[in-house]
Amino acid sequence: MTLSILVIDDDETIRATLVEFFETFGYTARAAATATEGRQLAADHAPDVVLLDLRLPDADGVRALDAMRADDPELAVIVLTGFADVRTAVQAMQHGASDLLEKPIDLETLAAAVQRAAERGRLKQEVAVLRAHDRARESEGTAPPLAPTLADLIELAARNAEAPVLLQGETGTGKGYVARQIHERSARRAAPFVEINCASLSTTFFESELFGHERGAFTDARQAKRGLLEVAGDGTVFLDEIAELGSDVQPRLLKVLEERTFRRLGGTTTLRSGSRIIAATHQPLADAVADRRFRADLYYRLQVLTLTLPPLRARVEEILPMARAFLPKGATLSSDAEDALRAYRWPGNIRELKNTLWRAAILAGERPIAVAHLGLPALEPPALADTSAPLPVMTLDAAEKAAIERALDASHGNRSQTARQLGIARSTLLEKLRKYGLE
Repeated sequence: MTLSILVIDDDETIRATLVEFFETFGYTARAAATATEGRQLAADHAPDVVLLDLRLPDADGVRALDAMRADDPELAVIVLTGFADVRTAVQAMQHGASDLLEKPIDLETLAAAVQRAAERGRLKQEVAVLRAHDRARESEGTAPPLAPTLADLIELAARNAEAPVLLQGETGTGKGYVARQIHERSARRAAPFVEINCASLSTTFFESELFGHERGAFTDARQAKRGLLEVAGDGTVFLDEIAELGSDVQPRLLKVLEERTFRRLGGTTTLRSGSRIIAATHQPLADAVADRRFRADLYYRLQVLTLTLPPLRARVEEILPMARAFLPKGATLSSDAEDALRAYRWPGNIRELKNTLWRAAILAGERPIAVAHLGLPALEPPALADTSAPLPVMTLDAAEKAAIERALDASHGNRSQTARQLGIARSTLLEKLRKYGLE
């Protein structure tokens, strides 16, 4: 793959070193010492990837980044800085950087970052073509009825079976289902699909599940165990709730993505990973980076291809086809129930729809499912108030639990936002979630 690289850095030694390094790969490499010169070279030669220093004599790097992306919104820019911090990383992400690397630059890491940026650019071009094709089909009246853009992105992710995938969307939007669809449509379909929830295990047990362990690695490790990376082989590892991944584990996962190697807990043998990583989160990872809970470099490695799953309330045309697919054999919906399903907002998304229909089918028996069987809160008739009855008394624990549930719902499950709304520390919130069974 022949790439065109543009290096923008005021250090002459760095410019010469990077140009020579990339030319050894057979790439075309050019260099500029200022933001103005770099912008002109980018306009004249349309490089695949730009390496941009954040400290330039005529402009700061973020301003230069904005200017070049104004000329070409799809331009892949890797920011180089000797002053990396969380604020810089978040600012670079917000302004469209493809990656951020701290000086002194490790050339092997830089080469891998350039390949990822180029691959991401190619995927964006494919997405643009697919969307243009969808618009053309829609104008001709032949567009498929069910989320063509999402379906096309699933196919795109399946075809590019080496690229990590990040799935974003509210809880219950079907991220696990989409991850499995990507796997089953890809060249990896014959190998295992394994999954692990990053929020459900302590750090030690999570590492044991993902990387495996040797006998005696920790107190209960009575025998060696293969981790999911070994079990998956050349298949797919699905990391759900990736935003909750512990800070101690993040560097180890980063090493897997960068070098394709890992070690079991307590082991000394380096093992190779041929697995593809698909990660999912219901909260924006950029927020987790800003809160210093998630590494910026790991975020960049995961989001080569990002698919955002819209909530069910934004896909009203899909509700009835999904509902009919979820119904047990022989169950039917009344016309009033169909209208009610379309009118409801579905805060729990697809998961809530599926559970609602399962319960309704049991209640309806052999009869068509009616509105009353659905039990949707907004559709149940309000009970007449009994002013003579005493008001129910709620215990303090019940009131606290209800307040936490409301705050969790308002923040779509984001624990940091929930803690801020309640005015308590995040660690205190985690203790209360365990106390009330809300984990």
